[in-house]
Amino acid sequence: MINCVIVDDEPLAREGIASYVKEVDFLHLVATCENPVELIKLLDQHQVDLIFLDIQMPKMNGIDFLKIVKNPPMVIITTAFPSYALEGFQLNVLDYLLKPVTFDRFVKSASKAKDYYQLITKPSDHCFIKCGSKYEKIQFDDILYVEGMQNYINIYTRKGKYITLLYLKNMEENLDNKSFIRVHKSYIVSIDKIEGIEGNEIFIQSYRIPISRNYREQVIQQVVMNKLWDKIKFS
Repeated sequence: MINCVIVDDEPLAREGIASYVKEVDFLHLVATCENPVELIKLLDQHQVDLIFLDIQMPKMNGIDFLKIVKNPPMVIITTAFPSYALEGFQLNVLDYLLKPVTFDRFVKSASKAKDYYQLITKPSDHCFIKCGSKYEKIQFDDILYVEGMQNYINIYTRKGKYITLLYLKNMEENLDNKSFIRVHKSYIVSIDKIEGIEGNEIFIQSYRIPISRNYREQVIQQVVMNKLWDKIKFS
């Protein structure tokens, strides 16, 4: 869901864009503002991903707002003045809608925002770690498990073992909890790489990783129970 704000000094213009937003299932209207001064205050209080921004407004116009605000959310300009298009695109606006805005044109612009939003929010599939004097690229999908030592970790992957000066907690915070699970105070494993569980041990390739008593129930529930085939009862 993309959180958006409408900024326009004309009530009818705000209402028109708001009615369009309600018709698009991936947009969520956070608020409407009469001018960029209100918008600046709003940005400090709410998560905003997209701004529908008018140009000609009292107190501060839309172009001035874009010039003074650092790292604004995505911006789609909505204005009756085509002369601002070049300057708007030089300020990295996503699109430029001329009033009166048709619904078809609005949807096309909103879809463009959706595509860009998915691109910039796509989770990374890798990280870099420092091993001695070298920076190594680690693909998350290659990780078998991670072992925490006193002040460093061992990362076991399909390609081999990597040692880096990190705490296990740092690694855990950067791994997807749907793909990795803590099984012991010293071990995190890749769920998809688990080949079997017996007693208090997890089998991944030739490795045996211990499961501590504190984590065992969570491991069984998350890894096994959701995919456990029960006995078929025959009448």
